[in-house]
Amino acid sequence: MIMEIYKEHILDLYKNPQNKKILNNFTSEFSKNNLICGDTIQVQLLIQKEKIKDIGFSGDGCAISQASASLLTDKIKNMSIKQIKNLTKEDVLELLKIPISYARLNCALLPLDAIKGALENAGN
Repeated sequence: MIMEIYKEHILDLYKNPQNKKILNNFTSEFSKNNLICGDTIQVQLLIQKEKIKDIGFSGDGCAISQASASLLTDKIKNMSIKQIKNLTKEDVLELLKIPISYARLNCALLPLDAIKGALENAGN
């Protein structure tokens, strides 16, 4: 029963994602593609005083990649760059709260890879 609630939450985030927007004012951006399944994520960051003040993402993909992007972008708002760089696969999986198969792991981690790429582009 509890697992069904989490699965419904993932589907809801897929249909109604948080932070799926284009920022007019951003300091860095990065796009990442999952060549295996075709998912794409573009992330835009507004970095001020070594923290994420705003974040937006766009792209297309499966429910896992889009829900992961929604959850992760919410989590990192107001986090320091150092904290974000230390986020791991386990942190993402904990946010999703559902079992992720090996085949879907790249989908779940795509947003984290895009965020870390945007940080590198910003020189952080």
